[in-house]
Amino acid sequence: MSVGDRAVKILFAFENPLPSAQADAEVFVTTAKHLAAFATRAWLHVPASDEANCAAAARLAGMPVIRARAPLRPAVLRHLCCGLTLPFRREFREADLVYTRNLWVAWLSLLFGQRVIFDHYRPWPDQVPPLRPWIHSIFCHARFLASISHSEYTRGKYLQLGIPAEKLYCVHNGFDPQRLGSHIPQELAKRDIGIAGDTKTVVYTGRINHKKGLELVIDAAKRLPDHLFVLVGAGGHGTIEALANGIKNVRIVPWQQSDALARYIFAADVLLIPPSIKPLAEFGSTVLPLKLYLYMGSGRPILAGDTPDVREILENTRNAVLTQPDCVDDLVAGIVALTADESLAQRLGAASLADSRKFTWSARAHNIVSILASKLRSPPTACGPWGRTQSRAWLKQSQRWAIHLIRRRSWVLPPGAALVPTANREGDPSQQPR
Repeated sequence: MSVGDRAVKILFAFENPLPSAQADAEVFVTTAKHLAAFATRAWLHVPASDEANCAAAARLAGMPVIRARAPLRPAVLRHLCCGLTLPFRREFREADLVYTRNLWVAWLSLLFGQRVIFDHYRPWPDQVPPLRPWIHSIFCHARFLASISHSEYTRGKYLQLGIPAEKLYCVHNGFDPQRLGSHIPQELAKRDIGIAGDTKTVVYTGRINHKKGLELVIDAAKRLPDHLFVLVGAGGHGTIEALANGIKNVRIVPWQQSDALARYIFAADVLLIPPSIKPLAEFGSTVLPLKLYLYMGSGRPILAGDTPDVREILENTRNAVLTQPDCVDDLVAGIVALTADESLAQRLGAASLADSRKFTWSARAHNIVSILASKLRSPPTACGPWGRTQSRAWLKQSQRWAIHLIRRRSWVLPPGAALVPTANREGDPSQQPR
């Protein structure tokens, strides 16, 4: 097959070992696997411990693997070596472009004459402001074809940096419908995981740690003793597990494989994305979490926070209930609204299920292929120079970042502007009198 009307060879470069349960690995490898179907040839450059690990990565990605000449540890050295050694591989010279999620790899690929597609979720110019001039130089390079952001929120941060809109695209992530398997009736799903059919069940799936806003969920559980809160994805005993200790209506469940995880999702009266601004603003580690798309594909009702990234996909009272971030009163009201009104829950779940058809990995690959075909046919996009206004903003934000790094020991600078919505939320079922 080919991209558009021309044959294309793609070298996918990933800097972390595979297989991996991390979300970044799922996004990159699954996207690469679907894009490879449109290429005449594709390779995956990835660090691996041995040939058996290479074979496992190749099966996962569905393409030949080039073992990166890089140590697995420490991570900084691994990333450094993945980039430094890549240009000296035969496949690098044969490829028509390098597809990467790593700025360092992108920069070196451009330096050694390759074309680049960059695919990442983080708004790096805001989160690490000292990198702004370097990012600007990478994105404005003539052979830098496009940046694929996972949200309009992130794309907007690069626009603010002065990158031409023609180089910036938002292509949301997706899910694999097969991960959910066949639909399981809710009563049967509850029985399979040991929950009585009439129990009002609030389910969260994903990493269980202090970066996900789960403290708010624990507070809500204390106020709703007649609801069972099931948190799926524990990997040990951390802060959240300690907070939940002794609360009878909170059940902590270890990380589950896809078939078992589906039963927890189908058992939910409410599927929960903790309505907190912290994952986006304070830690910067979560922008439109992957679980959102899997939730939508289940047809169960979703409750999430009314945050800028989530509002790109979910609309309050149409396909979800969105509550005020970091407000336990609003969270409790939203949960009660869904568990007390079956018709509302069914309507929102049906709407999110219908919307989910636009957010599969296959759909994402088709969107990216269209972008790639367009960029390969078009002349390079002209970019403006790094100007005085950008320099002033860079110095100001870099100073904020340095102070934040010293005080908080965090490399991620929280956004300067408030992210909590100010729009009127009339009609929100969670705002009705309780």
